[in-house]
Formats: sequence, structure tokens, C-alpha cells
Amino acid sequence: MATRIDINRNIIEWAITRAGYEIHEYLMSNPIVKEWLDNSKKPTVKQLENFSKNVHVPFGYMFLNEPPQEELKIPFFRTGKGITNQVSLNVYHAVQIVQKRQAWLTDYLINEGYDKLDFVGRMNIDSPVNEIVLDIRKTLSLQLNWASKHNNWERALEHLTLQIEEAGIIMNFSGVVGNNNRRKITVEECRGFVIVNEFAPFMFINSADAKAAQMFTIIHELAHVWVGQSAGFDFTNMLPAKDPIEILCDNVAAEFLVPKDYLISIWNEEKNFKKLNRIFKVSPIVVARRALDLGLISKSRFFSFYNSYINEFKNKKKQQGGGGNFYATAKKRISLRFASYINNAVNENKLLYTDAFKLTGLKGGTYTNFIKEHLYQV
Repeated sequence: MATRIDINRNIIEWAITRAGYEIHEYLMSNPIVKEWLDNSKKPTVKQLENFSKNVHVPFGYMFLNEPPQEELKIPFFRTGKGITNQVSLNVYHAVQIVQKRQAWLTDYLINEGYDKLDFVGRMNIDSPVNEIVLDIRKTLSLQLNWASKHNNWERALEHLTLQIEEAGIIMNFSGVVGNNNRRKITVEECRGFVIVNEFAPFMFINSADAKAAQMFTIIHELAHVWVGQSAGFDFTNMLPAKDPIEILCDNVAAEFLVPKDYLISIWNEEKNFKKLNRIFKVSPIVVARRALDLGLISKSRFFSFYNSYINEFKNKKKQQGGGGNFYATAKKRISLRFASYINNAVNENKLLYTDAFKLTGLKGGTYTNFIKEHLYQV
């Protein structure tokens, strides 16, 4: 007969809530857990292990006297609201993965004698928007008309990503926790976040978002690097939270992507945003947002266009279907530059394969094939 054990009701309820469930709804779908809380039956060790896996809580936590205090280490901004430390478990774990990667890479770069990145924190809340934009362009070796040299804004995004990583910023594109496709990160809660330090700033971009919106998020996060402030965002309707730094970073992104003077000089009310985006090589959403900022269109027109465009994007995504190529996805989720540092450390006997597996989320033959077939050297 299986041994049954006592449980701490507070821990069970905390674990359910932490995983993003309403307690009463979870208990309706999991009557066996309801029996534990009603004290009509105790769980077996196996049952408790299965429960901890289901709610993504380490098994040892089940035996704590009180729930652990878990706080997000970066501010998370909500559109039209203030700062919060309360995010879903999936976002929380995504942040943890990036923090572990950053901690390892920072130590590695310091031990290898790399210098600090001089652009991190070079600006502040009082720096003029144009000054920040010019400095970002200079650091990334991007001319004013850099985007116009690409056939479309998707290509422009690829080039921008490359230049950002060449500058020393690691970029992770993913819409899930690690490589777990069942643990999705919704765009409504998180378009992205940036964790800043002087050796290895890391960006996380929600790849479930339209590439159109990703461009804006990236530049916004770049501005955060320049002012030396980590943060996460939801960017509902691509509007900023009510915070001075958020507003500054938002304005930097707008000016970087669609310069004010140029847009005004060519503005024509008859031109739609999809035509204007061909000029700036950015998404129609970015053009519409910039026109709103400059008072060229009303909020109602912006929201109408935004919602229509996003719905169109979602419909196209459903029609496309499919999961894509695993290794192509892995390149974006991990960052080829970060993986190259991992590979160098392994080859120099400064990192164990088991640790390389943990940092990349790839194991055994999958890791070996990724490194052999898909990696470039830094």
C-alpha cells in the first residue's frame, strides 16, 4: 500500500495560484487535489510529485512551512498602469532563463578580459531624444536611411538584429519558456524585456508577436540599454506605460524608425499606412503610431487600424500553421552569438557539456548537431 503524506494547504493553494490558475477552477478539473484540501484524503508521494510537475513547482517546495518569496528582479510596465512585480509563471521562468544565461556570460567575458560596453547607461532620463537616436545609430553603424537599402522591413529587421548583436547585446527571440512549446508566453502580457548590465545586456523578444511590432519593441529596449534601465513590457496597442523612462524610450523608438521631419515632409492624408511603410521600410503599425504621436491622425483612427492589422496578422498565422524548422527556431531562441561563446568555453575546457546543455536548452546529439551545422564563430 502506497504511503500517504501530510500536506500544507497554504503551499498547495500557493502553487495553484502561482501557476496562473483560479483555485476553484483548478479543483473542479482536479478533484483529487480538492480531496487533499478538504482533508478527506492525503496524497501519495507519486501523486504529489505529479502535482508539482503540473504546476511547475520544485517537489521540495511541497514540504515548506510557508510559500517562498519570489519577486521579479526587473520592473514590469503595464500600458496605462504602473510598475508590477506580478507576472505569469511562464514570464517569470523566461526571465529566470535569461538571467542565468546573462550571469554565466558576464563571468565568462570578465574572466576573458573583455571591456565593459561603453554605451550602456551613457544616456539618462534628461537626454534629448534626438541625441539618443543619433548615438544608437552611430554605435550600430546605421545611417539615417539604413532601412531603405533593404527590399522589405523583414530584411531590415534581420540586419538590425545582426548589428545589435555585433555591438555586444544578446537577443533571444521566443514565444515559449525555454524549448517547451506547451508553455506559451502571450503577447498580451509580454512583448519583451531587457536585462541590462555593462558586459552582456540581454533582450527577450516575444516571437509570437507580429514582426511589425517586434521592430518597435527592439528599439524601445535599445533605449533602455542606453539609459541603463532593465524593464519588461506589455505595450498594449503599442502605447507606453505612464512612466517617464517608458515614455522616453517609446519616443526614441518612434524617432529612430520614422524620423519626424521626414514623415511630416511627405505626409499626405490620402496615403494609407501600408504605402508609407514602403518608404520607411517599417511596419504599417509603426507608421500609424508615429502619425498618432505627431497629431497627424486621431486615436480612434489609430486604434481602428491597429486592431484591423493585428487581426489580419493572426488570421494569416493560423492559415500558415506548422511548427517551423527546429534548428532555425533554436538559432533565434538561443542567439548564435551566445551559443558561440558557449562553444568557445566548452572547447577551452572552461564549461562542462552538461552546463552547456542547461544554458542552451539543447541536449546530446541535438546540441552537437546545432553547434556543428548551424553555428558561426565569434
